[in-house]
Amino acid sequence: MTPLLARRMADIQPFHVMDLLRRARELETQGRDIIHMEVGEPDFPTPQPVIDAATRFLAAGSVPYTPAMGLPQLREAISRFYRERFGALVPAERIVVTPGASGALMLALAATTDPGSEWLLPDPSYPCNRHLVRSFEGVARALPVNAATHFQPTAAQVSQAWTPATRGLMVATPSNPTGTLLEAAELAALSQAVRERGGLMIVDEIYQGLTYGVESSTVLKDMDDVFVVNSFSKYFGMTGWRLGWLVVPPEYVRAVEKLAQHFFISASTPAQHAALAAFEPATLAILEARRHEFAERRATLLPALRDIGFKVASEPHGAFYIYADISALAEDSEELAWRLLENTGVATTPGLDFGDNAPRKHLRIAYTTSKERLLEAAGRLRSALRG
Repeated sequence: MTPLLARRMADIQPFHVMDLLRRARELETQGRDIIHMEVGEPDFPTPQPVIDAATRFLAAGSVPYTPAMGLPQLREAISRFYRERFGALVPAERIVVTPGASGALMLALAATTDPGSEWLLPDPSYPCNRHLVRSFEGVARALPVNAATHFQPTAAQVSQAWTPATRGLMVATPSNPTGTLLEAAELAALSQAVRERGGLMIVDEIYQGLTYGVESSTVLKDMDDVFVVNSFSKYFGMTGWRLGWLVVPPEYVRAVEKLAQHFFISASTPAQHAALAAFEPATLAILEARRHEFAERRATLLPALRDIGFKVASEPHGAFYIYADISALAEDSEELAWRLLENTGVATTPGLDFGDNAPRKHLRIAYTTSKERLLEAAGRLRSALRG
């Protein structure tokens, strides 16, 4: 029988890197040594204080639902973290704890997107963003960005692209796949352009905390009329716990709460109790040490890639990615990614996943493995590409 798929499914593309990951796993089962630089997942284990908190909670034997907006103690802890780390006053009442950052973005889009509503997104950007817009019957409109603006959109670009159908703008700082940041003045200009047109802004701060040579910050220090998506996955190292949060403008809180009740009932109770320990001083010390390790990895890999012939015109100062131009080495990044995987055992992500703006010229390379393995990967790449 022909499946009765919704029309929107024709516009939902696969996450291509997952095909590369599956093949990488197959090669590993055959005894091949694969250096994983394709998936955006820190290689560090969950911090021990977080595991200990989860263990204590589970040992009590009672695992009920929490309120739909999240465990009150956790919402208060997140609010306190904003105040103590960033000097931002974010009331706990505006924070909703979600099943991963994807759950947070779903709530923001479901609350604000009508059929045909346009959302402006930079291209390249994280692929799930545009597909979630489409899933709620919106239209994702790409803003091509490049190294000249550090792969971030400008207020002038937003103003020029805005139409009567435009609902808002989505940005990320630090960005996936480029690792670039938006400075406070740039965020303010973007917000002003959106506000003047009666629109909304969603800011992805999922990689908040993972910055190098630049102080970590939040847009919430300067404005409260934006939706902010965040996560326990990246800086806090809790990927598989599937826990994130959304900061909601005051006038949208009740609408988002209703959606959370229906979408999720609540986020994982054990994960929420575990996350209470994420803000303890002992945990934060572990996380800061890991951030310094990421900085050293970045400093190791970036010059090695440039020496091989990869072009990195805009240096990343956040997340754990390098978005590299491969045009001096190959014609097609997808073909190159597969060739490198099969021939060298180095797994990378082709630009195809991140949009339509010169995807064949770019690879995303993650420094989520040790410095020793990064140098080994660079050696393999050099042998394969330079001879």
